[in-house]
Amino acid sequence: MIGLVSALTLSASAVAQTYQASDKAVQLAQDNLIIDTHIDVPYRLEKDWEDVTVATQRGDFDYPRAVVGGLNVPFMSIYIPANLERTEGASYQLAHKLIDSMEALAYRAPDKFDIAYSVADVEEQYERGVISIAMGMENGSPIEGDLANLQTFYERGIRYITLAHSESNHIADSSYDIRKQWNGLSPFGVELVEAMNNTGVMVDISHVSDEAFWQTLEVTKVPVIASHSSLRRYTPGFERNMSDDMIKALADNGGVIMINYGSAFVTQQANRYNAMIAKQAEAIREELGADSEEAQARIEKLRSSNPYPFATLEQVLDHIDHVVDLVGIDYVGIGSDYDGVGDSLPVGLKDVASYPNLIQGLLDRGYSDADIKKILNENLLRVWREVEAYAANN
Repeated sequence: MIGLVSALTLSASAVAQTYQASDKAVQLAQDNLIIDTHIDVPYRLEKDWEDVTVATQRGDFDYPRAVVGGLNVPFMSIYIPANLERTEGASYQLAHKLIDSMEALAYRAPDKFDIAYSVADVEEQYERGVISIAMGMENGSPIEGDLANLQTFYERGIRYITLAHSESNHIADSSYDIRKQWNGLSPFGVELVEAMNNTGVMVDISHVSDEAFWQTLEVTKVPVIASHSSLRRYTPGFERNMSDDMIKALADNGGVIMINYGSAFVTQQANRYNAMIAKQAEAIREELGADSEEAQARIEKLRSSNPYPFATLEQVLDHIDHVVDLVGIDYVGIGSDYDGVGDSLPVGLKDVASYPNLIQGLLDRGYSDADIKKILNENLLRVWREVEAYAANN
């Protein structure tokens, strides 16, 4: 119970905090491009549709809140569950369906959204006053071992691919999967990274195993991104986050780590919380029967008595600070994972209206306007431009 007590202490501390962005922070949010490389709207709407062109009752993203927060370029995640790879064609079909949904969103509200296929599109759409929908594919399983599919998805607007997700796939091993079947990248994964470079699709190393990360850096000819990862320094043993050595190598490659807001990515207490609850819930089910009403009541009481230990905005800022201290201001950005991490977002960063709070925190820690602009957009745009330029010459 020691772990749960410390989790409760953190949760109570977090709940007590409130945030108010200054006029300057709000103005910086409105005057600069804000790029967030990971927002899970497509899969959210697939499971629970709402019209995000207007204010919604659920979720972390809608158009009004995005406008308040200053969000200009959400990379909408074309998320493909890992288990779909076991059924031929299922990943490929879902990927096209989710892309269709983003095209439909832009078509239904052309005064609010447009699809961005390039940096030039982002710049033009910003001047026009519409939100750019860029797209990244979270899990490369829809490629299905055929490089022709890479070209197909590029033509449909996919501008980064997360090589694997929660299980190892035909491309790479996953950080979450104890079965390291490839010891890194598969032979096809090596081909795919090379082809992504040549096609103009950014390589995303979030979710992959350490070995796959290091091998990707050996293969790639252009900078890579971690579209939604945080730092292992604050979550020891959590392979999904990046170690200091990996961040140094990423910076040497010219890449960028986009910080994930999910509390389990940010603090050790939250990272351990679900495992602790799950272990105790399993013991209750074994004692009382998995489907018994008494077991369900006991588990519900367990959860209500031990509320989730939300991280705070300050702890997210700690991750940004550490990257900057380690490798400099040019290698960090925002990959919130809004609509992807459920009710685990930090206090002060609960939805897409909260980017000014992050900016206020950066100002309070002494970041200059120029530094903040790099975090908000310039670092990611630099990588995207380099990837575009390499592909144009190959």
